[in-house]
Amino acid sequence: MATFELYRRSTIGMCLTETLDEMVQNGTVSPELAIQVLVQFDKSMTDALEKQVKSKVTIKGHLHTYRFCDNVWTFILHNATFKNDEFQDAVGQVKIVACDSKLLTQ
Repeated sequence: MATFELYRRSTIGMCLTETLDEMVQNGTVSPELAIQVLVQFDKSMTDALEKQVKSKVTIKGHLHTYRFCDNVWTFILHNATFKNDEFQDAVGQVKIVACDSKLLTQ
């Protein structure tokens, strides 16, 4: 199964990467094992988001920037509002990166 490496730039992905780098430097794990862990993280995040997340959110805001490059959409919104059945929250700026999940099965 192919995966995107997008989730490595999330908070948990960055923490995992930093920890693995530290473990490689200390000799606790090999670089090959660290890479295997990151690949498994990519697969697990993709699988969890596909199968376990059921909620939907509406996002409204001022579209500041958008681009489409290498089958990846990037949107930057200013004064965005996230809304679902349970809450509504406003943020000053948000960056949304979206990829076509059909590309994972090719």
